[in-house]
Amino acid sequence: MNLIVLMLDSMRQDHLSVYNQGKGPFEDIAACKTPNLDRFAESAVVFENAYPEGLPTIPVRTTLMTGQQTLPFRPWQPLTAEDVSVATILRREGHVTGLISDCYHYRAPGMNFHRDFSCYRWVRGQEYDPWVSSPPKRDINDYVNDSYPDHWRARISQFLANTDDFTRPEDWFGAKVCDEAVRWLEANRCHKNVFLWIDSFEPHEPWDPPEGFDTYTDPSYAGKRLIIPMGGLADTWATQEEQRHIQGLYAGEAGFVDHCFGPLFDALERLGYYEDSVIVITADHGHPLADHGKFLKGPDRMYSELLKVPFIIRLPGGRNGGTRTSALVQFHDLLPTMLDLMGLRGNGDAMHGRSFEAVLEGSTDDHRDAICVGFHAGVDRCVRDKRWSYVARPAGEPDELYDLVADPRERNNVIDEHSGEAVRLASRFGSYFRKVRGSGVVKGVQGTYEMASGSVD
Repeated sequence: MNLIVLMLDSMRQDHLSVYNQGKGPFEDIAACKTPNLDRFAESAVVFENAYPEGLPTIPVRTTLMTGQQTLPFRPWQPLTAEDVSVATILRREGHVTGLISDCYHYRAPGMNFHRDFSCYRWVRGQEYDPWVSSPPKRDINDYVNDSYPDHWRARISQFLANTDDFTRPEDWFGAKVCDEAVRWLEANRCHKNVFLWIDSFEPHEPWDPPEGFDTYTDPSYAGKRLIIPMGGLADTWATQEEQRHIQGLYAGEAGFVDHCFGPLFDALERLGYYEDSVIVITADHGHPLADHGKFLKGPDRMYSELLKVPFIIRLPGGRNGGTRTSALVQFHDLLPTMLDLMGLRGNGDAMHGRSFEAVLEGSTDDHRDAICVGFHAGVDRCVRDKRWSYVARPAGEPDELYDLVADPRERNNVIDEHSGEAVRLASRFGSYFRKVRGSGVVKGVQGTYEMASGSVD
C-alpha cells in the first residue's frame, strides 16, 4: 500500500469550503472557496476536531513524522540520531520514499528531516530564504506602511527579491511543489510501494497571490499591499482597511493553494494512486488574522484560528468516503494510524500516539477525551474536548473558558459561569505539560518569538 501526505503550512480550517459551508470568519470578506479540495473530500473522511500538539512548524512536523509528542520536552530542533521517522520505517519496509517541499526550514543546514528519504527536492525562495542576494526590483515602500521598522523591511525585501521574476501562476511556490510531485509520482509508479511527503509552505505569509487570485480584497482599496503583517496589537500598526486587505490576501493565497492542487489530484487519479494509496491532507496549524486582535502565530493565541486545521484522509478506493467525524484526534496519532492501515502495526508500539483506524472505518466517532496544545517555550496552554476550550494563562492573567458549540468564535469567556468545566480540563493534563521555572512562570516568551523571527513559523 502507498502512503501520500500533503502538508500545508498555516492553513486555517475555516478557509476550506468543505468546512466553512459558505460562511467566512469575517463579515465583509467572502468565504474562501476551495473546489479542488472539496472534490477530494467527497471520497475521503473529513475530521472536524484534529489538533496539533507542540507548536509551531518544526515541532509539528517532528510529531507527524515520528508519532511522538514534543510539547512537554522538545523545542524547535533538528531530527536527532535517536529519532525514528516515517521515512526510516517505510524505507526499511521496502517503500521508495520521496520528500518534495518549499519549506526552507527543512533545507537549513543540519535540520536532518530529509534523512532516509530515497530522494528529496527543494523548491527555493519562500519567505526569508536567502536565495537571491541582489536587491529587489520593486519598491519596498509599496509593501509597508510607516509603522514597519527596518528589520521588517529587510524581511520583505528578501521575499520581493526572491519573487521579482515571477510572471505566471506557474512560477509560484505552490505550483512548483505540485508540479514536482506530479513528476515524482509519474516516474515512481513502477515501484511496488511508495511513500511521498509533499510539503507546501503555502499559505504561510507572505500573502502575495498571483494576478487573478487576489479576489477577496476590496477592489477600491488604495493603500499599501501589506503582504506580511506584524505582531502585536494590529490596531497599533494597521488601519481597519489595511487589516481587511491583509485578511483578503490570506484568503486569496488559500484559494491559490487549492488551484495548485487541482493538477495533483488529477494525476493521483490518472495514475491509479486513488485505488491503492492512503492520502492525507492536513496543515501544521492555522493562522490568527486579528480575530482576537493580533496577526501571526504566538504562544498567547490559543484560539481556533490557530489551532483548528483541515484533516482529511482518503482510504484506498475511496472507502468510507464522504463521511465526517467529530472524533478528537491529535497529530501524534497519525503515524500509528497509517502504519496500522498498512499492516505495519508493530512499528507504532513505541510511539506516544495511538491509532484511530476504528474512526476511519466508521465503527466509532470517539478517540480522545481531550487534547493539550501549546508552544514548548511558551506558558499558555489550551486544553479542549469536543465542547469546551480551556486556556491556561501565565500567573497574574485570568484563565479563559469557551463553549465551542454556542460560541465557536470564542468571544465570551464563561469561566465564571462554568468554573467546574475549567477545573475539569485544567486537571486533565498534569504539571508536566506546563512550562515552569522553579516555582515561577517563564515570562516574556511571546515578545521573544516576535522579536526573533517576526512570526512563530
